[in-house]
Amino acid sequence: MRSKMKAILLVLASIMIMAGCSSNTANNGGSAAPASNEPAAAENGGAASTDEKVELTFYYPVAVGGPLTQIIEQMAADFTKENPNITVKPVYTGSYDDTMIKTQASVQGKTPPDVAVLLSTELYTLLDMDAIVPLDDMIAADGGDEYINDFYPGFMANSQTGGQTWGIPFQRSTIVLYYNKEAFKAAGLDPEKAPQTWDELADYAKKLTKDGQWGLEIPTTGFQYWMFQTFALQNGKNLMSDDGKQVFFNTPENVEALTFWRDLSAVHKAMPEGSIEWATVPSDFIEGKTAMMYHTTGNLTNVKNNAQFDFGVSILPASKQHGTPTGGGNFYIFKGTSEAKQQAAWKFIKFMTEPERMAQWSIDTGYVAPRESAYETEKMKAYTAEFPQALVARDQLQYASAELSTHNNGKVVKAFNDSLQSVLTGGADPAAALQKAQEEADKVLAPFNK
Repeated sequence: MRSKMKAILLVLASIMIMAGCSSNTANNGGSAAPASNEPAAAENGGAASTDEKVELTFYYPVAVGGPLTQIIEQMAADFTKENPNITVKPVYTGSYDDTMIKTQASVQGKTPPDVAVLLSTELYTLLDMDAIVPLDDMIAADGGDEYINDFYPGFMANSQTGGQTWGIPFQRSTIVLYYNKEAFKAAGLDPEKAPQTWDELADYAKKLTKDGQWGLEIPTTGFQYWMFQTFALQNGKNLMSDDGKQVFFNTPENVEALTFWRDLSAVHKAMPEGSIEWATVPSDFIEGKTAMMYHTTGNLTNVKNNAQFDFGVSILPASKQHGTPTGGGNFYIFKGTSEAKQQAAWKFIKFMTEPERMAQWSIDTGYVAPRESAYETEKMKAYTAEFPQALVARDQLQYASAELSTHNNGKVVKAFNDSLQSVLTGGADPAAALQKAQEEADKVLAPFNK
């Protein structure tokens, strides 16, 4: 009797197990459900199951001219079309500063974006906020060294710290010199030869200045620290330590560099005095109000599409050496979101940084394609053969260094910008202004040097 009862119980148990499996299969479109509540792993090394519906909030800024919002939104729509279970909601959040403020508020309110493009220089601030996740495991599972080593080292300098990778380069740039070849001809200058030294820059700018046209414009608002960093790198060394805990503002080389920048307007009268707005400089160049300008390569396509004259693009003039900081934004993935969302965000980043897509992004915007392989694509080869100016910023990367980035970066940069502004628009003494900036920055960074 006992043996019959055991047999009956075994049959009943088998039926219940089969019914449970059948129910799971029906609820999951014909595939068995995972045993836990964690997202199912796909074959691509840990990515979330494509069966799970995910919606990503994506913050992005715009800092240059041109139809970037339409381009970004189209790229996000293309991603969703290829990945119908992942919906990306692009949220235009204004300037880089606006985007960072909105991101900080969202993180503090425990509603962070899932993925965002923020300045690469915000890395230490984001780490101090404990806001972002390291990407090394995702990289190792999906592309590994072949993927990450394809990015230019100059851009990775602001993307890695402490032996980990925290950001993926996207809309990255360097500062380049734009010049009006027709204005050069009119001034008796060789239109195929941009100034190569500081002395030549001042000389050319004076020769190009006439009624209705300045010889040169360098923005003194918005990113004045970035513009000054070109002069610092060309005349000495970078402005900060690799760990973001120290700055080197008040050096003799930097005093000389700041004096040179100031004298372009105050002494040589080849540049407007007072504030020169970041956003209006490209318009002034396009409209012929200035014959040369320092600006981001991210404005290259804007200038190409709108300038009614032949123009050139050159690496920046040198003092003791050539030099430029890198610039622009990285992708970051945020904490406080589900594993499924983080994996979907990584898939989105991989999509956005594919070589073909990076090549098209560079063509459409003027930003430097941050991956070497993007320049090996047929579309990029064809474009740069027709428009070689697009290669200048990439070629200048051999002289590029990390952009100014420290812990508590916002306060450090503000102190520095204010001091630079006091010299460029208020007549303050360069040495005294840089000393003041150094002292204020040292106080801000003191807690990180205990």
